[in-house]
Amino acid sequence: MKKLFVLLSTVTALAAAQAQTTTPRVDQRQQRQDQRIEQGVAAGSLTASEAARLEHQQTRISNMESRAKADGDVSRRERAKLHAAQDGASRTIHRKKHNGRQPG
Repeated sequence: MKKLFVLLSTVTALAAAQAQTTTPRVDQRQQRQDQRIEQGVAAGSLTASEAARLEHQQTRISNMESRAKADGDVSRRERAKLHAAQDGASRTIHRKKHNGRQPG
């Protein structure tokens, strides 16, 4: 399972490195959220299926970011959508980490 998370984190980092870095705040937040998911798995507060869903959500946000950067400019509206998606993801990570489920 840990290999999966390392692989997904690496893919996310590579995708961010290939794109033009016009959204450093979004990139940093993606990294922090990936770390929070990994910490939840390591601490046992996230099940494998919860972690997989959260990682999939992070991948969707990364794809949104790539589409926003595709034309070489990230508009205010695109940036606002990215931040809203990250806000939702952050809330979901918190809920999943604190829902009392244990891997098993």
